[in-house]
Amino acid sequence: MKDSFNDLTFQELLTKREELNKQYRDLRFDLVLRHVDNPLQKRTLRRKIARINTIIHEYETGIRQT
Repeated sequence: MKDSFNDLTFQELLTKREELNKQYRDLRFDLVLRHVDNPLQKRTLRRKIARINTIIHEYETGIRQT
């Protein structure tokens, strides 16, 4: 079920992180202001962002090569 971010390039990871951060921010506002069908989506988005941040950090430290 996990999304596979391993095959993305560094630039694609950065854009995907920005996209997920925007989705997470919008979901947080929706949770406060109105009804959300799936409140557990907040947790899954947070975990996806964490996975992407881990891979980005591996690229920055040189563990992964492009």
